[in-house]
Amino acid sequence: MKLHGLQKMTLLDWPGHVACTVFLGGCDFRCPFCHNFELVDGTAPAVMDDTEFFAFLEKRKGLLDGVAITGGEPCLHKDLLDFMRRIREMGFGVKLDTNGYHPALLRSLLEEGLADYVAMDIKNSPEKYAETIGLESLDLSPVRESVRLLMGSAADYEFRTTVVDELHGEDDFRAIGAWIKGAKRYFLQAFTDRDTVPFAGFHAPSREAMHTYANIMREFVPSTAIRGDD
Repeated sequence: MKLHGLQKMTLLDWPGHVACTVFLGGCDFRCPFCHNFELVDGTAPAVMDDTEFFAFLEKRKGLLDGVAITGGEPCLHKDLLDFMRRIREMGFGVKLDTNGYHPALLRSLLEEGLADYVAMDIKNSPEKYAETIGLESLDLSPVRESVRLLMGSAADYEFRTTVVDELHGEDDFRAIGAWIKGAKRYFLQAFTDRDTVPFAGFHAPSREAMHTYANIMREFVPSTAIRGDD
């Protein structure tokens, strides 16, 4: 497996844990507000292979709690399960970030207990999903199945939405809330622009709007919170 990025230590990607973060390339979505689009379109070169990574991880025993795996979309990689197994065999926990479009692989890793924590994106209301992820159309049933799997599993998880002023509104969060009602936890995170975002013209919602959306979601998921709301 080729790794397209490695953050050697972070306290942010897996709150409550000291972790390293692995970035894998490729994604089946084309979100126009994506922060890591260089991983999506293949322009980011590989920085190491898994042999080099496990040599790094061996030296971090006793220093790191676990590994956060993100992308891109990690579940595109057929050898992801073997990668996660080896991490766990070395005594580290695993957090997985996913867009939820690969429920068969998600089911396998949940049944095997390979992920200590799964963070799944909910991009928008069902009606606006394709637009939000940069596609003309989308069969949403795989995403719905992944939501169902997580909500019915014993694994710890969260759903989260990156909120873009031009793409999200109050009705969208009412629809998201109805969709994931009863979920364990849900986070909103405001869009932040950077050089790697593929399209210009997107903005973060106002703080007032973020709190309005959070209050809507709390009717459905009481543990809703806003990331970075200091």
